[in-house]
Amino acid sequence: MTIPARPLRLLAFLLLCALPVGSTLRAQVEASLVALAPGESAAPGEWVVGLRLVHQSHWHTYWQQPGTGYPTSLEWQLPPGWTAGPLRWPAPHRVYDSAKNLAGNGYEGVVTLPVTLVPPAGYDPAAPVTLQAKADWLMCKDVCVPGSAELTLTLPAPATGPAREDLIRTLRNLPVPPPPEWEISAAPLAGGKTIRLSILTPRASPALAGEAWFFAADAAIAYDQPQPRVAAGLLAENLVLDLPVADYADPKPTRLTGVLTFADGSAYTLDAPFTVSGTTTVSSVKSSSSSGSTSLSTPATPAPAAPAAPLTALALAAILATAYFGGLILNLMPCVFPVLGLKVLGFVQQAGSDRKKITAHGLVFTSGVLLSFWTLAAGLAVLRAGGQQLGWGFQLQEPAFVFALATVLLAFALNMSGVFEFALGATALGGNLQQKQGLGGSFFTGVLATVVATPCSAPFLAPALGAALALPVATGFVVFTAIGLGLSTPYLVLAAYPAAVRALPRPGAWMEAFKQGMAFLLYGTVGLMVWILAGQLSAERLLSVLLALTGLAFALWLYGRTTAPGARRTRGNRIAFGLSFGLVAAALAYGWPRPDAPDEIIWEPWSAARVAALQKEGRPIYVDFTARWCFTCQTNKKTVFHGPGSAEVLKTFRDRKVATLRGDWTNRDPLITAELARWHRAAVPFNLVYLPGQAEPRPLPELLTPSTVLDALRP
Repeated sequence: MTIPARPLRLLAFLLLCALPVGSTLRAQVEASLVALAPGESAAPGEWVVGLRLVHQSHWHTYWQQPGTGYPTSLEWQLPPGWTAGPLRWPAPHRVYDSAKNLAGNGYEGVVTLPVTLVPPAGYDPAAPVTLQAKADWLMCKDVCVPGSAELTLTLPAPATGPAREDLIRTLRNLPVPPPPEWEISAAPLAGGKTIRLSILTPRASPALAGEAWFFAADAAIAYDQPQPRVAAGLLAENLVLDLPVADYADPKPTRLTGVLTFADGSAYTLDAPFTVSGTTTVSSVKSSSSSGSTSLSTPATPAPAAPAAPLTALALAAILATAYFGGLILNLMPCVFPVLGLKVLGFVQQAGSDRKKITAHGLVFTSGVLLSFWTLAAGLAVLRAGGQQLGWGFQLQEPAFVFALATVLLAFALNMSGVFEFALGATALGGNLQQKQGLGGSFFTGVLATVVATPCSAPFLAPALGAALALPVATGFVVFTAIGLGLSTPYLVLAAYPAAVRALPRPGAWMEAFKQGMAFLLYGTVGLMVWILAGQLSAERLLSVLLALTGLAFALWLYGRTTAPGARRTRGNRIAFGLSFGLVAAALAYGWPRPDAPDEIIWEPWSAARVAALQKEGRPIYVDFTARWCFTCQTNKKTVFHGPGSAEVLKTFRDRKVATLRGDWTNRDPLITAELARWHRAAVPFNLVYLPGQAEPRPLPELLTPSTVLDALRP
């Protein structure tokens, strides 16, 4: 009989996890202690000893802030009078399993972690001394297994051969403070879910030109999310990175600390305070040449700006030409083209009409574009006067604006799909009112085109906008006018030469299919707005937005069913008609982005090592094994920490200093899987409460209430 492969793999995994640390798996990472004599790489009289880890192929161990897993540790048993400093961590890199899934921050191959040892006064360097230490680590490939080793080293016995070279190379390449000329700032963006790291330098730096990655020392930055490099435009930044804030980070971080690495192997320690626009200047991180330590310069009063050179007529003409062509090319951008499809369809419908009507529509559309650009220019001027640092598309930094734009675009898309029609009953009021609505539609289309154009940086447009933001206010208005005229040019041409409209396809049944096809481009633009919100809101707030958009779509569908031609005016239809308006209001109120309430629960990532350390401290521990796709998990958290009765839970957690650990099982994690199996569980939610003085925790039921948690915390 043939045994299926999957049970065999499961059996092999269980056997692998059951192996003792001292068995075959221990060979996957071999540990030893190596030393350099006093004076070689330390102060006279001090020893540098390194914990040398040799990994087998594709196995890795972890850095001080691992992302997942837990870091390597070294516990010394030293002779009397000897003291040991902390482990000094080489720059890490991102480590992966054999399936190329990101596993955290760590090391592969050969790595040496140096420690400085200081002997007692009167120590004889020639006298033999035996040092003892216990090393613990987590070694991972496709599975993760704890490793440990009891190590000894007898001095004087400096390292030789490859071990010596590795230790010297490690000391030479440890992360260092950044160059003094670097000006480093870190500022939270709108929504608090992204921190922008900016480095300015007066001259080109080869390191800054390469690929960069920031490893946070305090887990404030999500280890498994991209760190996009932001185009600096006309500004002088040599490096700008947008760093995603981790879900379990301190809700009010004030500094950015960690290691910034580059493709050329260089690595720098950063410790930058957050800057606040309009209230502080950029605080730069400077290195001290005497001690090699990192110090922070205090914010200084900015020096008066040097007077700008007068703008020549030729330079202004070049800027205006760039602005005009940038606006013209905006018509082809994916965020603008779907909306302008509405206007193209309008011109097709008007083919054969008199010239005055077509000209009026083109001019009204242009006025909507220009008025919108002038409004943006005025808003930028006011905010610039108030000291705000702004860029193009700044209004999309406001989640409420993005949500409002998403709802408008969704309503237009549903209308184009035929789900409902705008004010069909108004057609009975006569042709004059219908014509007025048509002109209003042209004006609104111009406004909407400008609004959705703001995140697009078409060719030629970014330099023109950068100039507009730096030039005097009056000149900036002229630049914005040129952009608006460029955006409006195709429609002005059609309005001025109505004969060109006749070259377009004649009205017919194909227009309905065209309109419905254009709707999918609008749906894609709604998706773009939701993607922007995903970087601005918490996961819970984003879920509310998605549910609100779904509710809005249902309300508009209900409205369309009750107002469709031929719909009977029954009591049920009248109720549904009124209900549709109530649902629209409820959806907007439910999904409207609001600042997240300060979360009094600070979640640390779960690990067995962290549980053990907290138990040694004698603290109560609350462990939540959860996943984003687990609805019951989300319900439990809302019920216990954000619902009726949660105030007592939060007070108890504060008063008893309960440590809160979260095991996030949204993605596969072999450590969490093994821990759940240890408790004979194969699903989440699963919660444990550890009490001081009790070796075993108390498992909680799947459905939680505040009283359930409070009862479990009682001795």
